[in-house]
Amino acid sequence: MALKVKAVERLLKFSNKPNDPGVYRYVMKPEMYSTLTQAKVIKEAALRSGVSQGVMKACWDAAGEVIKAWATEGHSVALPGLGSMRFGLRSKAVENVNDVKTSLISSRRIIFTPSVDLKDELAKTAVQITCIDRNGNEVKRVTSTSGEVEDPENGETTENGGSNSNTNPTNPTNPTNGGGTEGSGDNGGGGTDNSGGNMD
Repeated sequence: MALKVKAVERLLKFSNKPNDPGVYRYVMKPEMYSTLTQAKVIKEAALRSGVSQGVMKACWDAAGEVIKAWATEGHSVALPGLGSMRFGLRSKAVENVNDVKTSLISSRRIIFTPSVDLKDELAKTAVQITCIDRNGNEVKRVTSTSGEVEDPENGETTENGGSNSNTNPTNPTNPTNGGGTEGSGDNGGGGTDNSGGNMD
């Protein structure tokens, strides 16, 4: 299995000036992500566990209710095989205790912390990148066998080694020059509020 990504060459402009010619850059985006229905997940889980779909649905619904109830009571709740979930707040910070009020809360957050096993599995999952030029032609394919996984809590990444291979679709037997890893300017994570801080 692999995550599929397209790198499409697009004209990017960084100002609204009419004389700004812009620059062409390859922009990556997921090639295909689809949402699996709850019924499909329950059916597959029932097949893998050997129980009936009715029993699996009852367990699924009960687990969801328990997770929701405990998480809203302030607990960090384990999600089997995935990690844990908890709620947090994004709010402004104030110096004077008399200024503390509920209006300082700008948003409520759902925080998911992946398990080590899940992060390891994602780090080992291949990423296949198909490069499309400005004319719509496929010019290159890149496959990364493993990589880094971002920690949503603090924006850090964990490395898992691995290698990248490049293939020129016009001559698949000859690797193209270059390669290496491609980076992103987005650090992801929950972000920060310039006027305050986060309370997790």
